[in-house]
Amino acid sequence: MAEGPKQQMPARRKARKRALDVLFEADLRDRPPVEVLAGYIERIEKPRPDHLGYAVGLVEGVAGHLDRIDELIASYAEGWTLDRMPVVDRNLARIAVYELLYVDEIDDAVAISEAVELARQMSTDDSPRFLNGLLGRIAEYATR
Repeated sequence: MAEGPKQQMPARRKARKRALDVLFEADLRDRPPVEVLAGYIERIEKPRPDHLGYAVGLVEGVAGHLDRIDELIASYAEGWTLDRMPVVDRNLARIAVYELLYVDEIDDAVAISEAVELARQMSTDDSPRFLNGLLGRIAEYATR
């Protein structure tokens, strides 16, 4: 029985995954995200993927608004401090909060579901539910 073509990961999800890779590395190594991004871009073979621009925008946006983003995450993460969150979850939350607050062409529901889906693939069993609740509270705050 022949298998159908593999489902292609949507371009923006690939961009979020790349942004997560950069932010994760920057977080673990305690380096500025934009510095890690520069090295990351140098390692990508040409021709570079079309979604790279969105990934760069996410990393630069998160880096540029990191204090505000982290303040919101800390305020709405009931019972969790930023330091206690798994590194993947913390950085998925940062990407989603950046999209919720600063990227008008991304619907809130899409920003949240993308973070939840990446958490499902890359983090703990509890992460999707945790991120869904956290980001839902922040989205509610942001639309006021």
